[in-house]
Amino acid sequence: MSVAYRRRLSTLILGRFARNLMARASAGSVALSRLWPGRTDRLIIAPHDLRTADATRAAEIYAGRFVFAGKIVTCHGRSIFDYAPPSDDWEVALLGFGWLRHLRAADTAITRANARSLVDDWISNMSHNRPVGRRPDVLARRVISLLSQAPLVLSDTDGRFYRRYLRGLTREIRSLRYITPDIADGVPRLQVLIALCYASLCLANQARHIRAASRKLSDELQRQILADGGHISRNPGALIELMIDLLPLRQTFAARNIAPPPALLNAIDRMMPMLRFFRHGDGSFALFNGMSSAPSDLLATLLAYDDTHGSPMSSMPHTGFQRLDAGTMTVIVDTGPPPPPAVSDEAHAGCLSFEMSVAGCRVVVNCGIPATGRENWRSFARGTAAHSTVTYRETSSCQFVERSSMKRFLNGAPIVSGPVHVEHYREVGAEGVMLNMSHDGYQSRFGVTHRRVLMASVDGSRLDGEDTVAAAPGARIKGNDASYAVRFHLHPAVKASRLTDARGVMLVLPNREVWTFEALDDKVELEDSVFLAGNDGPRRTVQIVIRQDARHTSSIRWNFVRSPSSPAATAARRNNRGQAELPLPPPTPSRS
Repeated sequence: MSVAYRRRLSTLILGRFARNLMARASAGSVALSRLWPGRTDRLIIAPHDLRTADATRAAEIYAGRFVFAGKIVTCHGRSIFDYAPPSDDWEVALLGFGWLRHLRAADTAITRANARSLVDDWISNMSHNRPVGRRPDVLARRVISLLSQAPLVLSDTDGRFYRRYLRGLTREIRSLRYITPDIADGVPRLQVLIALCYASLCLANQARHIRAASRKLSDELQRQILADGGHISRNPGALIELMIDLLPLRQTFAARNIAPPPALLNAIDRMMPMLRFFRHGDGSFALFNGMSSAPSDLLATLLAYDDTHGSPMSSMPHTGFQRLDAGTMTVIVDTGPPPPPAVSDEAHAGCLSFEMSVAGCRVVVNCGIPATGRENWRSFARGTAAHSTVTYRETSSCQFVERSSMKRFLNGAPIVSGPVHVEHYREVGAEGVMLNMSHDGYQSRFGVTHRRVLMASVDGSRLDGEDTVAAAPGARIKGNDASYAVRFHLHPAVKASRLTDARGVMLVLPNREVWTFEALDDKVELEDSVFLAGNDGPRRTVQIVIRQDARHTSSIRWNFVRSPSSPAATAARRNNRGQAELPLPPPTPSRS
């Protein structure tokens, strides 16, 4: 292990020890909060829930069928909270109480009575409160759900249940305040602070907490939301998770005639352009650092709050991403180092990987990770080989905590080593936009660096690239094995056929456009792959792979070119008759 690896691992261990000590110190206060929930006499306001509701699911819940995270549990007259959960994801969904919104969408006397019965069952039996239910992120989600769905639960009820509901809710809120020291960094910490802000605004006799909750949330937003609007974890999905709660929080401040904290407004204003930045032409999100499939209706809801409706920016330097837009082609590239270890549990080793979409069709993708059942795929999905970039000696450019005992202690597998210096610059010329990048993720272990050059033509009809794996300046390649592979994972909707010369692949897109992938001097293989971020779960697909040895061939040139017979190419020729074809970028030395 390198010195940097040991230093980062030691920092993580010490941080976890400190959190454990603080959690034990606050354990007595948490127990006291359950016995003495505090005083509140009414609910002042219920925040709006932006998540999509499905009224048809209310009938399933009424029938005792709880379908979460791809698992079904049917309760036959027993409490659903007494059943052993089929998976952690299922239990998180159940105990987060987000399913109340489906009952509210039905808005019938039966669904209202069903909601009251289920919530009363939870409040009346503290034995239901299993370890997952006490997790800060799950507890925060439950508090927000109980606040936002209070009109459903409290409609047509009596004063006795109203008071019991408020006492149970206040007990949950006080527990959330006292377990703050044990919250993992990143999105969970922000979710807890958002829930506490909601609680202070929505309940009576909580005014003294508004200023403190707002200040803590502001400080955390300023730390976690970077200057360009990205999240410190570099996960695009974090933006969706946070915005879906921050937008209603801003409305809740306004409804109480209280000025929202400037940090909250600034964070929303910075994050909204970032949502547009990560979107492909089909509306899906680029798959980087733990991003999975994002519901299109949820994205549409969030973007409806965007007042600018501007074009996506080309560069997000603080988060570490670049975007190339040319014609109907979009290319999104990871040009940043891994996030800090404390927020890297979901981060991937995909430095310099890219995704490409054309006219609403995704072509080149990363494998992503499933929305549910992540543990089965996590090890593979986080590796460099699951990304459209270069893999050296079949190893990842980042190193993760691997020992099982250490992962249990840290509650995850953070990144402890990876690229430190990631360089990139872009050049705009008459022929198109060129992006030149490099990273040193393999330098300390193998003595090599990876350099990637991408060039998108002005009309979006081709993407030229060159990948170079060579000895770092002043160093030499370590070991006898210097093999590397360039991978391009294709979306399952793309049909790929290798050309007879074994140096190219014909790609047929869902819109019937035809593109050709070519490697100028190297043999091309089509191998099996898997697209993990599908809406219906993992799907089989293929990947384009080029293998070489850095000692003999240090560079590989390749390109994606739209076929002249494609409808878009025909239309472009009609609009640009007489123009010369775009020349290739000048070649760079490709042989060592």
